[in-house]
Amino acid sequence: MYAAERQQWLLTRTRDAGRVDVGAVAEELQVTPETIRRDLGTLERQGLVRRVHGGAIPADRLDFEPAIGQRDTVAGPEKERIAKAALAELEGCLTVLLDAGTTTSRLASILPTDRELTVVTNSLPIASMLATRPNVVLRLLGGRVRGTTMAAVDDWMTDTLATLTVDVAFLGTNGFSPERGLTTPDPAEAAAKRAMIAAARRAVVVADAAKYGTDQFVRFARLDQVDALVTDTGLDDAATAAIEAAGPRVVRA
Repeated sequence: MYAAERQQWLLTRTRDAGRVDVGAVAEELQVTPETIRRDLGTLERQGLVRRVHGGAIPADRLDFEPAIGQRDTVAGPEKERIAKAALAELEGCLTVLLDAGTTTSRLASILPTDRELTVVTNSLPIASMLATRPNVVLRLLGGRVRGTTMAAVDDWMTDTLATLTVDVAFLGTNGFSPERGLTTPDPAEAAAKRAMIAAARRAVVVADAAKYGTDQFVRFARLDQVDALVTDTGLDDAATAAIEAAGPRVVRA
């Protein structure tokens, strides 16, 4: 395969999958990782992709927020492992705050059934999932519902959170990095996440490693404002050390 053909293949794969991993595509194309990095560098200079830790994403990703149905199909096995690992953060907790998101939804689906929990959420899918659980007292935060994420946002939601204190909050994020902290594309979602962190005794971020280095439009917290990051083994040792040096404990599932 000529370089131009390989670069077109990489561009198509990046747009279709939302991300490419250097190691994986190097093995698939039977070339060296250095070759793939050079190709991605060429595509980046053309404004077609943006290089991130371990790979690349489409250049327009920062201007586009996938709907919840699309996001739920990405990194499914990793999100399952993250949710299971995050259960350990529930020890001793009676009140739980769940942010809207596909990873937090997976956590909601496996919450313990052998003890009573009060669960507060701004997510319509999570609320629907937990509404009939006999051991769960569900508190649904109100507000304007964003169709993209099915999350309640704006003042009705954040004003209520300002009156609450919960044991632990589990939050999603669209991007995380030592330099920019925790980021998301939408200002209203960012405000909701800030209010969640303020309402919680402990804040735990659940995010797959593909979001490392994909800084988004709005920062909602520095890394030292959260207690833990639960991610997957795709986050390498160097990135893990950089995250922990910035503040939170890192769990790789």
